[in-house]
Amino acid sequence: MNLSVRFAGLTALAALVATGCAPQTSSNFSSDKDEKTGTLRVWLFQEVGNAPKEKVVDSVVAGFEKAHKGTNVDVEYIPVDTRAQRVKAAFNDPASAPDVMEYGNTDTAGYVKDGGLLDVTKEFGDWSEAKDTDPTARQSVTVDGKLYGAPLYVGVRALYYRTDVFKELGLAVPKTMDELASTAREIRAAKPELYGLVVGGAYTYGAMPFVWAHGGEIASGKGGSYAAGIDSPEARKGIKAYTSLFGDDNCPAAKCAGMGGNDTVSAFAAGKAGMAIGGDFSHTAVEAGKVKGKYAVVPLPGVKSGSIAPAFAGGNNIGVLKSTSHRTLAVELMERLASKKTQSELFEAMGFLPTFTDVRQQVARQEPFVKPFVRTLAAGTEFVPASPAWAQIDSSLILPTMFQEVISGKKDVTQASDDAAKKMNAAFGSAG
Repeated sequence: MNLSVRFAGLTALAALVATGCAPQTSSNFSSDKDEKTGTLRVWLFQEVGNAPKEKVVDSVVAGFEKAHKGTNVDVEYIPVDTRAQRVKAAFNDPASAPDVMEYGNTDTAGYVKDGGLLDVTKEFGDWSEAKDTDPTARQSVTVDGKLYGAPLYVGVRALYYRTDVFKELGLAVPKTMDELASTAREIRAAKPELYGLVVGGAYTYGAMPFVWAHGGEIASGKGGSYAAGIDSPEARKGIKAYTSLFGDDNCPAAKCAGMGGNDTVSAFAAGKAGMAIGGDFSHTAVEAGKVKGKYAVVPLPGVKSGSIAPAFAGGNNIGVLKSTSHRTLAVELMERLASKKTQSELFEAMGFLPTFTDVRQQVARQEPFVKPFVRTLAAGTEFVPASPAWAQIDSSLILPTMFQEVISGKKDVTQASDDAAKKMNAAFGSAG
């Protein structure tokens, strides 16, 4: 899949959050109708290079309409930069709302709080394919033990490295985070025109594995009760490990402190770095860059030799809106759009990594580049707090600000993490 396509897909969840908090509604709407004919409206994300996705979706729609005479499906692809407003309007006005909607997986809790998504726990439990859903993907549609959609695809990050640079300098692939840091500095020392490991102060999902690998948590709790964990001793070790990579001996703070994930992958693809933390969704971008044929990917190493750092499990889901007047049909369409067959086809068309473990193993056998990401998923992934407060935390840039304060020297790790924890706890408290 090409870079812009997948970045639009996985960044989708970040972009939606970045546009503001989860939409607030004045009241919840629940239709008591369950019409078996008529028009079902579907909103899906508009990708860059959307034609392959449309082809897969059109096939699903054709099969659905054939199976349900008197029913037609109207699919609209929603631009990333306007969908937050569209979703807010849909939650407040059922007349403008779709029946089925694609959404970023970090937004589940906020949408549930606002009464926008339909509880499909029973239907999901009755769905024969659901048993093979990856546990973390299942978690991304779960709030307080109830399910509010079906996972559509998942994305994780791993370590990209330059095979030509490693061969020239006689370097071994890092097996621990300490080795990762020392190898990065060796590359920078030998080749000052390169970043050793390109990192970004605004790259939250690239930094989180360092916190998790050191035994820290972003937050802990469940349901409506969460508390920040970013100020724990373990989390601070991870913050220190990540922020220590910003300096003239690896990735100068003046250039790297403001970088986000897209920036770091772009730098690697352009041949400006020896290593980078990138996603399965970054593959085509790197293939289209100057390093084509001169790189490989391995799981990001953890603290202990041979371990894999926990990665953030990003991705998107498909859900049914609570206001639908076609509940039965809408749930079936959701399942068809998120089915094993569709996810396999979306992988082939777009590079979206399936959420079903068996389908994921199949595509890994077909495409070798997927293997390190599948290994990362199998080793265990992490997710953000299932709280509506996460949208506020993310859009307020609390974690990037914390990293950048340490990188710039304005605050030490203790002070910066204390301040970040206070802001996070205030958000958790205001979310109820």
